[in-house]
Amino acid sequence: MGMTITEKILAAHSGKNSVKPGDLLQAKVDLALANDVTAPLAIKVFYEVGRSDVFDREKIALVPDHFVPNKDIPSAAQAKIMRDFAGKHNIKHYFEVGDMGIEHVILPEKGLVIPGDLVIGADSHTCTYGAVGAFSTGVGSTDLGVIMATGEVWLKVPPTIKVVFKGTLQKWVGGKDLIIYLIGKLGVEGANYRAIEFTGPVVKELSIENRLTMSNMAIECGAKNGIFETDEITMNYIKDRTTRKPVIYKADPDAKYEREIIIDVTDIGPQVAWPHSPDNVKPVSESGSVKLDQVFIGSCTNGRLEDLAQAAEILKGRKRAEGLRLIVIPGSQLIYKQAIQQGIIETFLDAGATIGPPTCGPCLGGHMGILTKGERCASTSNRNFLGRMGDIGSEVYLVGPAVAAASAVLGRIGLPEEL
Repeated sequence: MGMTITEKILAAHSGKNSVKPGDLLQAKVDLALANDVTAPLAIKVFYEVGRSDVFDREKIALVPDHFVPNKDIPSAAQAKIMRDFAGKHNIKHYFEVGDMGIEHVILPEKGLVIPGDLVIGADSHTCTYGAVGAFSTGVGSTDLGVIMATGEVWLKVPPTIKVVFKGTLQKWVGGKDLIIYLIGKLGVEGANYRAIEFTGPVVKELSIENRLTMSNMAIECGAKNGIFETDEITMNYIKDRTTRKPVIYKADPDAKYEREIIIDVTDIGPQVAWPHSPDNVKPVSESGSVKLDQVFIGSCTNGRLEDLAQAAEILKGRKRAEGLRLIVIPGSQLIYKQAIQQGIIETFLDAGATIGPPTCGPCLGGHMGILTKGERCASTSNRNFLGRMGDIGSEVYLVGPAVAAASAVLGRIGLPEEL
């Protein structure tokens, strides 16, 4: 029997000729990832395992991104634990403030994840790397600590849901809208412990940035991972970022899928996920008048250069609405620099935005944009659960960068066409 992309990667990393859904595997890991929130516990577990050194200093990435630059004494202490560990074990891929960025932005950007890899991270949005043809998923800190010691992970092979996108995309509709639309159809538990294989003629035309957004949010419908077939767009993205040789896997013609979902995008306009769940989805055109206190453009979902450029295109020559806070956080140092060079940052500043250093920031209720009771925020991030960005009495509306920019000008959730 044929295999899906996910099954082929898992088989290769567990030394098997073939695998099927439900199989339990011990697989070798190409990259283990942790951040300033999850690393301290993982490090504690690593030492409890009793190993004197990590399994491979070049296959671990440690990225302080959640509460940095440190917002308080506890966050400084957490960052120091990771910094000291990286120094003691000579971890090659440790990224300090000034070189760091959001983990799920900088790892593909720096060529640390390529097609065919198996990546495990102590962060739920590790599934982002399926956009470049890798199997990637999140685990708890305890598991990550053992992985740093052994280089192996225990996995159950997930069944795969094939999602086919066809039709013609409307203007301003991108990966964020497609994945929110899908989550709205599946529900937050609709793909629990499933792999989602994104395919179809629409997908084949999407940029890597749009694919990264879609894979990033696969977890929001419960998926183990979200993955794209490696193609010319993928190879063009990675070619100058790595010297490693990618391994390209394609699903077999007779691969068995749990089910197939076909979505015609032709009539899908920009989407918004209402509070307090990513599956509470409706078209922006049907949102009515939702007055906003804040707009956030950034995060591992939409903090890349293409996202910032799209938002800046709409904000050019315009101002944010009076009384509204517009917060923009580039996903990495490189993106920040490119956005300056291309005049994007100047456009944001002229529009009345404040620019933050590369970090997760307000996405997880961290810092640099926390909401108080009664406030509403349109955010390009990935979650809008109760209290996600601050007080449990606040509200978060998930949108793409185009809608976020338009909404910042309108002072309410709205479409670029309204400008």
